Amino acid sequence: MTGKLFLVPTPIGNLEDITFRAIRVLKEVSLILCEDTRVSGKLLKHFEIGTPLKPFHQHNEHQLVAEMTRQLKLGQSFALISDAGSPGISDPGFLLVRKCLEEGVEIESLPGATALIPALVNSGLPSDRFVFEGFLPQKKGRNKRMEALLEETKTIVFYESPYRVVKTFKLFKEFFGGERRASYSREITKLHEETFRGTVDEVIAHLEAKAAIKGEFVLVLEGEN
Repeated sequence: MTGKLFLVPTPIGNLEDITFRAIRVLKEVSLILCEDTRVSGKLLKHFEIGTPLKPFHQHNEHQLVAEMTRQLKLGQSFALISDAGSPGISDPGFLLVRKCLEEGVEIESLPGATALIPALVNSGLPSDRFVFEGFLPQKKGRNKRMEALLEETKTIVFYESPYRVVKTFKLFKEFFGGERRASYSREITKLHEETFRGTVDEVIAHLEAKAAIKGEFVLVLEGEN
């Protein structure tokens, strides 16, 4: 009998956002695959979870997928978590899930914390239909991605780092115009959570007036009217 792979979301900031079910699963599985054992170790210690951790991240997932799937087929049950949020959403997970499905290993994905939905709802922009673009390419391919979105009518959601967020909004201005409505949310669920709404020009001015830009960002951009 094969085991099962559990995809378990972890809090994106506030530890109260983990579910009772997630804690139970993390205690019951034989191994937890995680991006960074130091980050996940703090979470497990807080909830008194003694399950062993194994690094599973973008630099080693290609090498580990086959072996992890083999162990799952032998009856082991693993949990896959990321540093924050839902595994597989701009984080490692897709390759292992695909391989498990190919090999007949059962997958169970738990609902839980993610930065995407709160930022979208907080933006005040239409949330009934939207597209999620994740992180833009850091260098090559950014303009091509923008060109592909020029006629997109649905609200568009991106993830971005604090180091590139101003540059990304200036890219929005170049392709979509400074009057396009937009918002950003950062530090979601944390003490210094912030959401700012306005035109692209207003968002750029607000960010450039800051002494320092910190935290992971979710950017929400109005679709073409």
